[in-house]
Amino acid sequence: MTTTRILIADDQEDIRNGFRLVLDSQPDMTVVGEAADGATAVGLARTLRPDVVLADIRMPRLDGLEVTRQLAADTRVVVVTTFDLDDYVHTALRHGACGFLLKRSGPTLLIEAVRAAMAGDTLISPQITVRLLRHLTPPAAAAPAPDPLTTREREIARLVAQGLTNAEIAARLVVTAGTVKTHLANIQGKLDVRNRVGIAAWAWASGLATPGATPAP
Repeated sequence: MTTTRILIADDQEDIRNGFRLVLDSQPDMTVVGEAADGATAVGLARTLRPDVVLADIRMPRLDGLEVTRQLAADTRVVVVTTFDLDDYVHTALRHGACGFLLKRSGPTLLIEAVRAAMAGDTLISPQITVRLLRHLTPPAAAAPAPDPLTTREREIARLVAQGLTNAEIAARLVVTAGTVKTHLANIQGKLDVRNRVGIAAWAWASGLATPGATPAP
């Protein structure tokens, strides 16, 4: 089994400890280093050559956006932060981040973000997917999209576009989170998109979801 080597960069020791516990609990992941500031993170990344760097936004010396800019050409960087400001999201992605995750998203998404980065994918917290798409893909200009999905897949795509997490979708549809994850993988394959942002964009273009709409209970 190939082990993913991870460097954690965050100025809060308790956050680093929490991330380490989560990631080291996975049989295919190991934390190889920690940094309390951005300059140290860049130095360690160049010395240790981890597979993935988890970088907070607000750190001393260099912030996470600059860390991303300096490292993204050679290392997969996932930004993990408390702050989901639009400027941060757009700048991180422009600088080559392989993901943008809110710390409140929980351990499951943290693990998924690392695996997505290793797979060449980009995982963005569901909480900010809709807002990000509002800036990147104006729905009024989107062309009608072909519909290769089943009825259940269409429903899941609609809920993704409205910002629900996998757990929330599972509760809404009374299925397991694993079933939702399988459906999402099938949807991505059928639509030829790389992540839930692509699914949401398709749902908007096809008229399944309306930007800013709140899912009915």
